Amino acid sequence: MTNDDLVLQTIQPVSHDLGGFKVHRTLPNKARTMVGPFLFFDQMGPAHLSVGEGIDVRPHPHINLATVTYLFAGAIDHRDSLGTFATIEPGAVNLMTAGSGIVHSERSPSAERAHGPELSGIQTWIALPDDAEEMAPAFEHVARADLPVIEDSCVKARVVMGSLWGRAAPTTTYAGTIYADIALAAGGAIPIDAQADERALYVAEGEASLDGLPLEPMVLYVLRPGVVATLRSQSSARVMLCGGEAFTTPRHVWWNFVSSRRERINEAKRAWMAGEFAKVPGDDKEWIPLPEVPKTVSYP
Repeated sequence: MTNDDLVLQTIQPVSHDLGGFKVHRTLPNKARTMVGPFLFFDQMGPAHLSVGEGIDVRPHPHINLATVTYLFAGAIDHRDSLGTFATIEPGAVNLMTAGSGIVHSERSPSAERAHGPELSGIQTWIALPDDAEEMAPAFEHVARADLPVIEDSCVKARVVMGSLWGRAAPTTTYAGTIYADIALAAGGAIPIDAQADERALYVAEGEASLDGLPLEPMVLYVLRPGVVATLRSQSSARVMLCGGEAFTTPRHVWWNFVSSRRERINEAKRAWMAGEFAKVPGDDKEWIPLPEVPKTVSYP
């Protein structure tokens, strides 16, 4: 089997320095906007911030999507306009469903700042199906202990969303979705499920290959539909598998707003500028203003 038989598309990251740490973004991209329901894929860090510092993502809005935050190291305090407060730690999942509209903030906990916070993980956005885009906003935290793990002496794969390797995560899904965190020790190998319409692999750390094809770190490899292949590492690696149901309706993306309708995004812009979104209890003194030129824009 040749490399072209395995990989449909290779997406290089665009990196942004956010002051003290970097994010590496592979979706959305001019070459491709979605893999299954996933339409945004950021790797945060890895970084170790100075004592007293931390991340402070001020309150900002979302519509018509769900955010999925998954950490490898560190911790983040989440607050949102529903009144939610939750601290996410490595191996757990924060699923925030924006639906008709939500506002949230993400900040380093004070205990983390005291010794210099670590930050390493993946944040993704998932498109909601057409008939669920305007659903009521919601928040869900799934603890590390509640996510199924498939492991042997050289592999530990945690199912974050959907069903893989015969195990199903309890995390809510709105469309067919697969998402997994795969840790490979030296000599580790695991088959990649071929059932999903669309799939991609992303090496967050270390060295890995797919049926002999070396996978470059921080690059998103979109796999050909139906191809059965084995992921391996000769040393060690941490690899994310994502994908699921192919969407037939494209999505518009502008800043933090996602929708199947461009006019809905324009309405959200107006509403944010007019102060019509709900406030975040406990974090309502500042916010991120609407940018003139956002870093994330994708129109089909």
